[in-house]
This record gives sequence, structure tokens and C-alpha cells, in this order.
Amino acid sequence: MLSELMNFLRACFRPVSHRYARTGSDGGGRQDGLLWYKDSGQHLNGEFSMAVVQANNLLEDQSQLESGSLSSHESGPYGTFIGVYDGHGGPETSRFINDHLFHHLKKFTAEQQSVSVDVIRKAFQATEEGFMSLVAKQWQMKPQIAAVGSCCLAGVICNGNIYVANLGDSRAVLGRAVKATGEVLAMQLSTEHNAALEPVRQELRSSHPDDPQIVVLKHNVWRVKGLIQISRSIGDVYLKKAEFNREPLYAKFRLREPFKRPILSSEPSISVHQLQPHDQFVIFASDGLWEHLSNQEAVDIVQNNPRSASARRLVKAALQEAAKKREMRYSDLKKIDRGVRRHFHDDITVIVVFLDSNLVSRASSVKFNNISVRGGGITLPPNTLAPCATPTEGGGT
Repeated sequence: MLSELMNFLRACFRPVSHRYARTGSDGGGRQDGLLWYKDSGQHLNGEFSMAVVQANNLLEDQSQLESGSLSSHESGPYGTFIGVYDGHGGPETSRFINDHLFHHLKKFTAEQQSVSVDVIRKAFQATEEGFMSLVAKQWQMKPQIAAVGSCCLAGVICNGNIYVANLGDSRAVLGRAVKATGEVLAMQLSTEHNAALEPVRQELRSSHPDDPQIVVLKHNVWRVKGLIQISRSIGDVYLKKAEFNREPLYAKFRLREPFKRPILSSEPSISVHQLQPHDQFVIFASDGLWEHLSNQEAVDIVQNNPRSASARRLVKAALQEAAKKREMRYSDLKKIDRGVRRHFHDDITVIVVFLDSNLVSRASSVKFNNISVRGGGITLPPNTLAPCATPTEGGGT
């Protein structure tokens, strides 16, 4: 079986890096084949490193780092915003979040003159409502947009605190030094919403007591209504509003029974952590990374190597694990083109934000020139098919 698979893949092998080589500036980063990276940059509170590797035919992961004013008034407060948006079913929702979430955050921060849990919640809500309006407008011409959605992980560093808001199964992990031993231990800052987790299944069952099929074990994977692994997201309107769960939506997304209340939620889990001098860095990443690395393994890789290229190093470690699981060489995995690559790993986005305690503790009124970096990838016109690509099942993540 493996030899047949490898023969199929060899037919799809191309010198990927030659076809897509763009080593010039691209949103402050560089492109090497299906890998985009920015090894080092400076944000208000320290350094950062970003990397994205594409697996899907169209990149479904989107990401951004914004540092400087967190308000639409340039008077501040000042801080750093980090966003990782892992799309599914297509790139439309993650792109929409990339274009709107931070702007909503700045608007609500300006209104309240500070960053707060309430401001972040309102920014998420406004982004969800904006995407729902887009689906309503496009439904007649493009009904499948109702089955496109995205996880949404956002971090805000301001006034010595880090706020982490999450929908779905991306993850933020803090590396914290232990004074006594010098070790750096992993501490997860985000709460995940994946039906693989028993508390998530319990939450779904208790909020839908009259639906015995709210979570279904399908091919050994727990899925909400047998369709999707995550229980909270932006988009996925077909599981939030019954009016979009009907023809002409593809039959595989349509439920037999109409639903009265939303099946998925867009209410983020938000935590606030007061940063301490021994807090070293935070890793923000889509689940493509965490499928292959534990929290502590990821923290160890960052801690035991130079800061520059930290994100790229984490992506490489995940790809090496993905190759090992399929009993193939990492060098061969790298030759597989987008589309086919999705059979081996997901799109992976990593942002490592280092925390300089001197810079974290300074007042949020200290001005900093705004910087804005977006994670890159191969940009192609819509409906462009990759050679030998076979679509993965939409609507799951």
C-alpha cells in the first residue's frame, strides 16, 4: 500500500520551491515553496517570529500581528494584538476575520478607552455578525459559503496583561521559567472547543438535551451532528441559522431535522493573565502544530534555541513528526504539492511572541510606531486547482 501511495505521490512531485519561489519581501516575510516565514521582528513588548506552511490547495489559515495603538484614536492604549484564524471548508471566513476583527477591536477600545474582556467579546460578536451578513448577501449566488467557517484565536498584550480569546481548537501556550530549577514550563492560556474533549461533549449535550445526535462518533472521531469537530467558530452559518441549512446547500451539510436554536456557538472563551517577569514567551498556533507536538515539546524547542526563526523551527518539527508517522523522509514530504499535502498534515500557522519584562511592564500610554504583519502563503485566483489535488471533506477542522 505504502509503495503504491509513494508512486502516486511521485507523479505529483514537482520542484515546489522553484515554482513558487518568492524570496523577496511579502508582508515583511519570505516565501520558500509552501513555507512563508518572518524569522524575527520587534513588537511593543519584545520580539516575535512567524511561520506558515500550506497544505490545502487554497491556504485556509490566516494570521496577523499588530503592534502599536490598539485604538482607532492614536492616543492609545498601546500594545500588541496576535490573531490565528484556522479556516475550514474554504478560506473565506478566515480571510474575513483577518480583515475585520482587529478593526472592530480598535473601535470598541476607543469607545471604552481601554482594552477589556467586554471589548474583545464585542469585537468577536461584530465579526461574526459581519460574516453572517455577507453569507445572507451571497447565499443565492454562492450557497456553499454557508458551510465555510473558521476557528479564531486572538491575544492582546496591554497594561501588563495578556488577554486570550478563543473559538475552536487553535491554542496559545505560555513558556514560564521556574526560578528554583531554571526550567521553562508550558502553561496553556486558551480553552479549546473540540468534540474530542469530554467537557465539550457534555456542554453540547446539556445545551441540546432533546437531541441525542448532537455529538456522534464517526470513523472514530467525535463530531457535532456528525459533521464538524469544533463546537464554536466564526461562520459555519449552516449550523447556526436553519434558513441556511437547506437547498441549494450540498446535501452532505443538510440536516434531516430543522433546528430551533444554533448548534454551534460564536461566544469566545476569554482568559486574562497578569504577566510576570518569569513569563518568557507565548506560542500561538493553529491545531496543525498541536496535532504533532505537545505543549511542553513546543516550549522546549523555543527555549533551547535562538529566538530568531523560532516559529519556523516549530513548523519544521511538526512536519518531521508528520513524515515520521507516515514512515517517509522529511525531505520527501517537502516535495509534495499543496492539495495532496493535506493528506499528510494541515495548514500550520505559528506566531511566537517573546516577552521582555522591561517592555511589558511599561505603561500602555508609551507610544510605539504601528507595525502590521500578516502571515503569507501562495496566493492564487479562486477556483485554481492544484495538480493531482483531491478535495478534503469540507466543514470539518
